[in-house]
Amino acid sequence: MNMTEILKEVGRGKRGSRDLNYEESLHVASMIMNRQASDVQIGAFFMAERMKMENVDELQAFVDVCRQLSRRTPLRRGGLDCAGPYDGRLKSFIAGFATSFVLAAAGVPVTLHGSEPLPPKWGVTLPVLLREMGVDTQQLTRDQALHAADETGLLFVAAEQWCPPLGDLRVLREEIGVRTVLNTAEKLMNYSQAPYLVYGVFHNTFFERMSKLLLRLDYERAFIVQGPEGSEDLFIDRPTRTYRVENGEAQLEIIDPEAYFLDMSVPEMDWTAAAQIRVTEQVLTGTADRAFIHQVLLNSAYRLYLAGRSDSIEQGVYDAKVLLESGQARQLYLRWSSLMRGEQPNMLPTGSIH
Repeated sequence: MNMTEILKEVGRGKRGSRDLNYEESLHVASMIMNRQASDVQIGAFFMAERMKMENVDELQAFVDVCRQLSRRTPLRRGGLDCAGPYDGRLKSFIAGFATSFVLAAAGVPVTLHGSEPLPPKWGVTLPVLLREMGVDTQQLTRDQALHAADETGLLFVAAEQWCPPLGDLRVLREEIGVRTVLNTAEKLMNYSQAPYLVYGVFHNTFFERMSKLLLRLDYERAFIVQGPEGSEDLFIDRPTRTYRVENGEAQLEIIDPEAYFLDMSVPEMDWTAAAQIRVTEQVLTGTADRAFIHQVLLNSAYRLYLAGRSDSIEQGVYDAKVLLESGQARQLYLRWSSLMRGEQPNMLPTGSIH
């Protein structure tokens, strides 16, 4: 089928349109990602899919094609892929950033990935955070990021560099201005081929589809989290809905911070990139508001448990607290920051909880 025929199938309105099967979806995903369709056709397909809502076959096809067109590099065993929103954050602390240094200090390889801000939120994203830290994201090479990962266990992936077709479609996505199938697919590239995934969603309606999709992909264990602003971070001031996907099954789990004596109200702030980095560094030095420290402790514990490094979330809280209070997470943050800026830092021990 050509794109015109595809559009006739998916563009008949919410009642008249039909879902594509996997083979059809693979064909159209390949045409779009390889720019073998016109911008008008691509935009029409994205909008028709948004109205119809993508099925699992369609989502998987875009993930598979994007992976084929990406530069993927296996890292150390037992790694965790953290898939947050590529349209960024505006109203909440990016706890997962500080959390990543706790995990890496515990010996869990972590992959963070993102791009410049995208619609619909246009929030603070990982490259914006890195620039606030003094990292020249325009000059940052893939080899430099891999070297920092080899030295520290923390990999940052600039998605549009590692998957160039995503960069080729940026202007079109900005002009469309709303969520498309790529907002889901781009978070599942698994650039480091990690066995564990924590994935953020915004709406309840995504839980079932995402769990079915993840059961088809190559993860040993994945947690889907309905966190702040559709992120993979757990709330600290209320329970968080999550799905555990493992052994061919998906199970709803509610993570309640009160169960771990970590529940607190969160101060309201203007969450600029500067504020995000300032609070991150305060958490790592133990000088932040307790709510933000508790948020990092809970998210660290959850992910240590996900990656099999802690036997339970309760044990994970204790392990994370040791890594924060000992300064090991902060030392790793300083070392990684220096490497990402192209400096030669002093050799600092990363430590381990085991």
